[in-house]
Amino acid sequence: MSAQIHVFLCREDNIGALVHDPKSGACAAIDAPEEGPILKALSETGWSLSDILITHRHGDHVEAVAPLKERFGCRVVAPLKAKGAVPQADRLVQEGDFVQVGELRADVWETPGHCNDHISYWFAADRVLFAGDTIFTLGCGRLLEGDYPTFWASLQRIAALPDDTRIYSGHDYTLSNGRFALAVEPDNAALKRRMAEAEKAKAEGRFLIPSTLGDEKATNPFLRAGEPDVARAAGQEGAAPAEVFRALREWKNRF
Repeated sequence: MSAQIHVFLCREDNIGALVHDPKSGACAAIDAPEEGPILKALSETGWSLSDILITHRHGDHVEAVAPLKERFGCRVVAPLKAKGAVPQADRLVQEGDFVQVGELRADVWETPGHCNDHISYWFAADRVLFAGDTIFTLGCGRLLEGDYPTFWASLQRIAALPDDTRIYSGHDYTLSNGRFALAVEPDNAALKRRMAEAEKAKAEGRFLIPSTLGDEKATNPFLRAGEPDVARAAGQEGAAPAEVFRALREWKNRF
């Protein structure tokens, strides 16, 4: 049986996610933004928390680690590069490692850009990527550490996955991301359709997470930095995609 995944809102715009292995009963929370919504999600699903898989050290992703570990005695997996910054981590992982949630396997990818310690969890058998704050529906994270070529390389690695990959991101910024994307590509028909879908979802109390990689490649400007129209909109006509990406991200910071 494949992974069962339940997503829900935490804090104001963080996305919580539970990954359940129906065969063993193991269940992992991807990050721990807020204890209350995670407890509610566990109660609604009937699952019991065995693991917490941390994508990066920022407070809005690790705030509930300590109380959840105290309550459930769960294993906490965190990036090696965040050593000391994630409370009560039991295992530190890096590129090339993998994590088991029951019989479900996730490969650890280092995806720096938003911050240097950022990792993503790739459940290849289910074609599911938990990407934290590296990529969002119609957007990407702010660059807080490192450099733009490194961040671009992380996004390009994600873009090489199969188009039907489901991407679970760490925040729901879809409408604000979409408004920026339309400023970049106002004539992108696929983007207009996605924005209409996002607005409908918001009105109904839903969000467009997960997204598919195919949809992101068609509509997310940060994956489209190699497109001539996108480069032109960013004032970078003829520039290398990494430079276009830099211009787009800095434009978005001011948007």
